[in-house]
Amino acid sequence: MATVAQRRASSPRDLTRVAERISFIYLERCVVHRDANAITAEDADGTTHIPSATIGTLLLGPGTRITHQAMSVLADSGAAVAWVGEQGVRYYAGGRALNRSSALVEAQATRWANRRTRLEVARAMYRLRFPDEDPSGMNRQELLGHEGRRLRDCYRRQAERTGVPWHGRHYVPGDFDAGDAPNRAVTAAAQCMYGVAHAVVAALGCATGLGFVHSGHELSFVLDVADLYKTEIGIPVAFDVAADGEEDIGSRTRRALRDRINKTRLLDRCVDDIKMLLLPAGRVAEASEAEDVVTLRSDREVTVPAGRNYSDEVTW
Repeated sequence: MATVAQRRASSPRDLTRVAERISFIYLERCVVHRDANAITAEDADGTTHIPSATIGTLLLGPGTRITHQAMSVLADSGAAVAWVGEQGVRYYAGGRALNRSSALVEAQATRWANRRTRLEVARAMYRLRFPDEDPSGMNRQELLGHEGRRLRDCYRRQAERTGVPWHGRHYVPGDFDAGDAPNRAVTAAAQCMYGVAHAVVAALGCATGLGFVHSGHELSFVLDVADLYKTEIGIPVAFDVAADGEEDIGSRTRRALRDRINKTRLLDRCVDDIKMLLLPAGRVAEASEAEDVVTLRSDREVTVPAGRNYSDEVTW
């Protein structure tokens, strides 16, 4: 049997597209091993096999341990991994992009580096979130003000719809239990959405830190993407869960959100939205995502094949 070091890395065509994966899987109080190309979760009730290529993000909760070989197969499969507490406050993610082409990250960097196009993308993100309002002509301060108003209105509407008392958004970093039931549910939903967005952003090869609304954090773009679906999916699910009682609100929110994400095929939509935001003309062909090609930059934005010596073509 081949050792880990002898196994070849998966090619892009070997990997499952991110849109076809399970959004996230949450594990706690177990040991995660590797068995061939699957991971196993072992606890007092037995062992569960999970095909690594079907995972978008693996959330490792309290009491989990994971082996080096399990991490290697997850990385090779392009899955993101997040260590989370029951509070779901901070996590460290790993894995590698499913997309070998740099077209998306180059387009992201180009649009981020220019102040005008950076604002255009921020407006496009606002338009995706609130299609009934035209943000054309809004500056950043106006976008933030309008977003705050729409979020406040969303919380109020969901409270009226579910009958859950709402006294405003209150969140204490590191103290999940400090909030009331709807606030805990909203926090749990937000952290799951960050994990899903992180998996898609990483799988597409985009830069997690180059945000168009958020700034100054290594996950700025992840936060941008997760917020696209906050008022449509995250907050309504959180209030539905809070309306059903306060027991186990974190785990119930995760399960309800997972089901809603899979039912609505959010990962498909998330991939399409990121491409639309970064490449409005849709210039990235589907085939290019599976290509594993390295080129060299020459003059006038011309690229030439890598893997050859060009010294004979240079005039000294």
